[in-house]
Amino acid sequence: MPLKLPKVIGHRGACAYAPENTLESIITAADLGTEWVELDVMLSKDGVPIIMHDDTLERTTNGFGNVADHDWEYLRDLDAGAWYGDSFSGAKIPTLEDALDVILAKNLGLNLEIKPTPGREKETAEVALDVMSRIWDDHERLLISSFQPVCLEVALDMAPDWYRGVLFDDDEDMPENWRDIVEYLDGATVNIGKKIATRELIEDIIDFEKPVMVYTINDPQLARQLQAFGVDSMFSNCPDVIAQNLMKVH
Repeated sequence: MPLKLPKVIGHRGACAYAPENTLESIITAADLGTEWVELDVMLSKDGVPIIMHDDTLERTTNGFGNVADHDWEYLRDLDAGAWYGDSFSGAKIPTLEDALDVILAKNLGLNLEIKPTPGREKETAEVALDVMSRIWDDHERLLISSFQPVCLEVALDMAPDWYRGVLFDDDEDMPENWRDIVEYLDGATVNIGKKIATRELIEDIIDFEKPVMVYTINDPQLARQLQAFGVDSMFSNCPDVIAQNLMKVH
């Protein structure tokens, strides 16, 4: 079964229009006609997989401190929407199961990024994949990605028939041995940031016969340029705008 990547994936839902990594953001992405969303999963102190990007709570909730220092009982009562706008006041941090329920109800594909706190890489991957294995069965519309090779090793071991996306850091040069890393993890896609997404690198990845995915693209002009370079899929906070501005390929 081939991986059915859309041209544009909603980044943390559709976080230009709703607070990132919330159910509201997922629903907004679906309402805009987005086919897939990208979400981040990490663990609470007591091992509940939650949809959250930052290691700390201050930016996207009214809580304080490290996510990993708090049990789910504390995290579930936080407001994850008021920071974004009054109309989203009361939005909550979803569990992975909560998010999957909405994604399936809205018939969306999913790129799940495993985003562990340091030292919990293996555990985070195991818990998240265990939940996924109970709920998700559409292999063509699921990509498990991570910057942490350990997480992808767990995915390769636990769910070898699920596709894996190997993420490379936008703040560092592409490692010279990136092909070896992708081969070792049996990566299905190579996911790079826009800072390092040169024409040369994109062509190298295409020559390596892997789909190229680029994050986070909110500028229509850049999106068209990347499309012309051969990029397969882009992550965007405003997926509707990017999708509308891409060249139609027949």
